[in-house]
Amino acid sequence: MREVPLIDARDGVAAGHVRQREAAALAVRDACLGWLPLGGLLARIADPIVRAWMKRAGTSYAAEIDTVARTLKKPGIWLLHGAYLFGCTALADDTAQGPRLRRTLDWPFPGLGRLVEVRRQSGSAGEFLNVTWPGFIGVLTAVAPGRFAASINQAPMRRRWRSPMLLWLDYALNALDGLRSSGRLPPEHLLRHVFETCTSFNDARHLLQAMPVARPVLFLLVGTRPGERIAIEREETSARTYRDDTVLANDWRERHPNWRPRACGEGAPVENNIRRRGALAAWEGRDSNEFDWVTAPVLNACTRLSVEMCPASGRLVVAGWEADGTGSAARATAVSAF
Repeated sequence: MREVPLIDARDGVAAGHVRQREAAALAVRDACLGWLPLGGLLARIADPIVRAWMKRAGTSYAAEIDTVARTLKKPGIWLLHGAYLFGCTALADDTAQGPRLRRTLDWPFPGLGRLVEVRRQSGSAGEFLNVTWPGFIGVLTAVAPGRFAASINQAPMRRRWRSPMLLWLDYALNALDGLRSSGRLPPEHLLRHVFETCTSFNDARHLLQAMPVARPVLFLLVGTRPGERIAIEREETSARTYRDDTVLANDWRERHPNWRPRACGEGAPVENNIRRRGALAAWEGRDSNEFDWVTAPVLNACTRLSVEMCPASGRLVVAGWEADGTGSAARATAVSAF
């Protein structure tokens, strides 16, 4: 199996990285849009809408997305940067080396497991390693050795009606709510900003709690000292922080009937989240070899990425996964350590 590549993008993500990884970035685009019904048509319609929203959001990374779009010369780049449909399971615990963050990321798009990369980036606060995909500008999973590590889980979805027949309308209205927002950053852009500018766990915690976000999100953050681990539940302008039981799936700690958990794998969303949280929580304080903790129900057919990070030691271990045809997933890359 191929190794996960390490890409040096410290001189600027958009300018150098996209030209260096153009073929791989196009493969990511094709993998995502090819899975979507009428993906090409949707890309042409949605690109100008997402572009306008990004500019209203005030993100400093809109110019980089524009560079990616102009370099690849294909519709859908703005759409994919506005997409936010994934599931994950994540655990923060303490080890002898320091706090550790483990996470899987589940996306239905085939090919993303083979295409994952680690990108070395930098900002005013120092360097960090971003576990990502070619052409993607934000940060979903990253570690800054000596500072902190963090990841994003998708939050549950607002429900306006209880009828299952109106679920599609909730999806549409939630997407529109996000696209109508102004002056609030996409969570993946906020997390990149945090890695670029925050010098400590406490600085990162403050920004992740305080800065308005365009859509609800779950952050998991670990530092370098014992006990520096927190789960942050964010709605657009409010935050709830938990220092105990730091394991996340895709639901709030305190369930509410007006929110629907995101599901990965089998079962109803509520039970699915309970099972995934319980399975990963059982690994708290336990070491493993080559992602032994990535088993069902944390592992499922949509699993595309597994990561272990320890900012105190600087350790980062990554593997890509693809569906194996049996309702689960198998490793699509070698286990790569950085």
